[in-house]
Amino acid sequence: MSYNAIVIGAGVAGLAGSIRLAAKGFSVTVFEKNSYPGGKLSHFEQDGYSFDAGPSLFTQPHLLEELFAAAGKQLKDYLNYESVPFACHYFYPNGTRFKAPANPTELAKTLEEHLGESSEVVLNYLQKANQLYNQTGHIFLEHSLHRKETVRNINWRDALKPIQLAHLFKSMHQYNTSTFKNPQTVQLFNRYATYNGSNPYQAPAMLTMIPHLEINEGTFYPKGGMISITKALYKLATELGVVFEFETPVESIIHSEGKAKGIVANQKNYFADVVVSNMDAYFTYKNLLKRDRKAANILKQERSSSALIFYWGIRQSFSELGLHNIFFTENYQKEFNALFVSKQLYNDPTIYINITSKMEEGVHAPENHENWFVMINAPANVGQNWEELKKQARNNILVKLKQMLGTDLEPLIATEAILDPVTIESKTSSYQGSLYGTSSNSKWAAFLRHPNAAPKIKNLYLAGGSVHPGGGIPLCLQSAKITTKLISQDYHLKG
Repeated sequence: MSYNAIVIGAGVAGLAGSIRLAAKGFSVTVFEKNSYPGGKLSHFEQDGYSFDAGPSLFTQPHLLEELFAAAGKQLKDYLNYESVPFACHYFYPNGTRFKAPANPTELAKTLEEHLGESSEVVLNYLQKANQLYNQTGHIFLEHSLHRKETVRNINWRDALKPIQLAHLFKSMHQYNTSTFKNPQTVQLFNRYATYNGSNPYQAPAMLTMIPHLEINEGTFYPKGGMISITKALYKLATELGVVFEFETPVESIIHSEGKAKGIVANQKNYFADVVVSNMDAYFTYKNLLKRDRKAANILKQERSSSALIFYWGIRQSFSELGLHNIFFTENYQKEFNALFVSKQLYNDPTIYINITSKMEEGVHAPENHENWFVMINAPANVGQNWEELKKQARNNILVKLKQMLGTDLEPLIATEAILDPVTIESKTSSYQGSLYGTSSNSKWAAFLRHPNAAPKIKNLYLAGGSVHPGGGIPLCLQSAKITTKLISQDYHLKG
């Protein structure tokens, strides 16, 4: 028997979900309000410079390999990528700077040399991160936690072995402080909380598994930039017969008698056996289902952080910079207090700069020029004066980089574009511009995320960064896989 599915949104999870459903024989139509696929994983060109607009870190390419294999294809025929030897170039306010290898042994040596940290301690920390991820993390990242049959089939005894009391009852910062002697090392490992929009001074020490992905498993670069991932997913989806309706925002989800039956778009009804929403869970309930009470319940969970990004074409090449670069603040705790407590930008922000022209000279920027993706963490939008905040942030960033690089960047900026939380929300339907839906500042966060199947509406499923298991490219790919697995179970499909 053949089935048809409607996917709302062509973000990473929407694309991956449409591929998996098509591979299982579904007729799939994707409705996307923008004129392009990818959601946050998009790009643009301006004045001879090319910029990836959203996610800039590529880890766990095996998840893409697996997705393409599920469709009977090989990723290498759609996307080329290479490993990156250095995960990040770090710069501290006191003048300390070094390149951090994307290899546990080499990183341990580097931190011992530059920060006086015991290489044995670093290696032990990363080994624990490895065990925590592979024995415990996969339970939360690869399975639905909201169905009894899933919970019953998990080998909890083995899964919980790596967990120490400290992982549950200490914050990430407390755990890192008790492990490392140098505050700069603590700051380096604290920053991984930002990978899911959380606060290391509140988030549980379970998040210390995150460095495993970047350091133990490695960091990678897709040829052509991150947009190449979107292009590969879109190409495969279309080859499998997925139909895309761009510039077609969904107005509502048709549901009655506890079942989803389709959607309304352009004032026209489209019916389907399955509806998958890749829209933020809050907007799914608030705007598409008109269920204000359920939407309000979702808001009880703290939103993740957002971002303020300046895209700068730079008329110079900086040999001390690499693909990924971090310029730390003097006081990390004050920065996170500003973001999560005061809901404001900090005046001495930690700055992340991504430069894809370092990997492909002459492709993303003119020769001897660079394309800078300059990002600082920002609070979710709760009505702040963003026009004023953008001016202040731009000035603070330029002053800080001038001090730390010894170069006045203002005259070198050939072109500029800006992305703020308000624009992130309008472009990607991410409520308040939060990049990862809800934060992981609670030890119950993994259980509180919205499930991948709507609890009280049959045939309605959710995938993407605002639902289980979370945000970021790898987790969105996992979310699509979990959602498709639930659909397969509900429709008694093989595989």
